[in-house]
Amino acid sequence: MTSGFKGFIARLASYTGIWWFGLIAWALILFLLSARSTLPPGPEIPYQDKVMHFLYFSGGGFCFSAARLGVLTPLPRRWRWWMLGTAFGIVIGALDEYHQTYTPGRSGNDVGDWLADLTGAGAGALLAWVLFSWLRRGEAAAQPTV
Repeated sequence: MTSGFKGFIARLASYTGIWWFGLIAWALILFLLSARSTLPPGPEIPYQDKVMHFLYFSGGGFCFSAARLGVLTPLPRRWRWWMLGTAFGIVIGALDEYHQTYTPGRSGNDVGDWLADLTGAGAGALLAWVLFSWLRRGEAAAQPTV
């Protein structure tokens, strides 16, 4: 078992309840934001809306992939993490865009937003794979032989 900071993070990451809680909180905030007619202003950057969709959905893809794949041994291959995160982004992003069509003042059904959602979720899933790969690096060598 690794010790120190990496060991603490590895133990923390192994609790799937943390990732499910994070995902539920993420989904609740997404629903509340999508139900608002106007959103708080932020800094003016080009394509700000798409950047925000990408970043927010990367968090959802990260939590979902970590909850589903982070406990598996051996760790699934990188492409499986990406596929799971992207599928998550496809479904939840489409539902979010549909939800926004019924919110006064919002347009919804924006293909650009949906593409930012699914690419963000896939990127978040890959980031989760990087974290779990780093945490498990050297784990097999550290196991005692019987």
